[in-house]
Amino acid sequence: MDEASIVASSSARLAPAGVPPLSRRAAGLTEFALAIGGFAIGTGEFAIMGLLPDVAEGLGVSTPEAGHVISAYALGVVVGAPVIALAAAKMAKRQLLLILMAIFALGNLASTFAPSYGSFVVFRFLSGLPHGAYFGVAALVAASMAAPNKRTQAVGRVMLGLTVATLIGTPFATWLGQLAGWRSLFATVGAIAALTVLLVAIFVPQDRVRDGAGAMRELGAFARSQVWFTLGIGAVGFGGMFAVFSYIASTAVAVAGLSESSVPLIMVAFGAGMVLGNIAGAWLADRSLMGTIGGMLVFNVVVLTVFALFASSPVVLFLCVFLIGCGVAVGPALQTRLMDVAGDAQTLAAALNHSAFNVANALGAWLGGAAIAAGYGFASTGWVGAVLGLGGLGIFALSASAERARPAAALREADACA
Repeated sequence: MDEASIVASSSARLAPAGVPPLSRRAAGLTEFALAIGGFAIGTGEFAIMGLLPDVAEGLGVSTPEAGHVISAYALGVVVGAPVIALAAAKMAKRQLLLILMAIFALGNLASTFAPSYGSFVVFRFLSGLPHGAYFGVAALVAASMAAPNKRTQAVGRVMLGLTVATLIGTPFATWLGQLAGWRSLFATVGAIAALTVLLVAIFVPQDRVRDGAGAMRELGAFARSQVWFTLGIGAVGFGGMFAVFSYIASTAVAVAGLSESSVPLIMVAFGAGMVLGNIAGAWLADRSLMGTIGGMLVFNVVVLTVFALFASSPVVLFLCVFLIGCGVAVGPALQTRLMDVAGDAQTLAAALNHSAFNVANALGAWLGGAAIAAGYGFASTGWVGAVLGLGGLGIFALSASAERARPAAALREADACA
């Protein structure tokens, strides 16, 4: 089956049951409502990284111990995506979105009033549970409203909320947390999440559950090799960004000789790259989905190699950080690719995309830290990222090869029957 046939088949499965075609304005308002939820999630996920010392002091623990709350959130994402997708397989998408964002709002409001370190870790884990499922279902809803050749751009507009959070939401929340205390971060995120519940209730059209929907159908995703290949590309190939970004503040100071006051500017450069990458990557993917995925993996390997070689130059470091942020262009493409190869198991596959990215987060940060601990220096995170990018390229090559082999095998089988 060629790429055009896969797109047509996927678009037919994505069409929401019981929903009439929406006007451009109605579809835009739906995407806006979903993007606000992404903005809330992105702000809550990234802003805490700049407030860890304040969290540690407020809860009476060390900064490394406070860092465990980030791991607790990521674990919630990895666990929550498949569990919720299976448990809610017979639930209408609009209803599921409302429940997921309500849970996220409550988790963050509970984090605001956490009385102890232990309870705070639990609340961050609970806050992470709806993350992957929300983005997966939101992507399905957005793609279902778009023409077949504009699906990834619709997904990208929803994901724009997440990338804009790194550019605007995270710096603002960090500033607010430093001014009014770290608990204000989670109160703010909880309020934005509550607003999202209202917007989804108003603008996202009511749908009904498709015939035959259920956990067993969703589990069919695990029987599809292309689903595993696509998740592998994200989990390995995307790890390079996190290998570098996790230690970028220390790299800027220790390697490039920059002051700590320049770190927020570096974060802005990274956020700007993510916004541009998200928009450009979605546009490119609607013209060549597999070409965009493969091309961005090569792009990431080159940029990460340049970072490793020339991180001591402040100008090159800023440029590379911006370009590494642009690497997020592969995100909407992988999300759409999962929709195309998942068959009827759309919800589980779409949600698992964000589990894969959180695996990439953990893998990249761990391997980058191991290289630094081994004495190779902070710039070595670029080499780690380049190797992970090559690993992602290898998985991509296997995926493309297997896809080319399928129609050839089917043709041979038809000739034999004739």
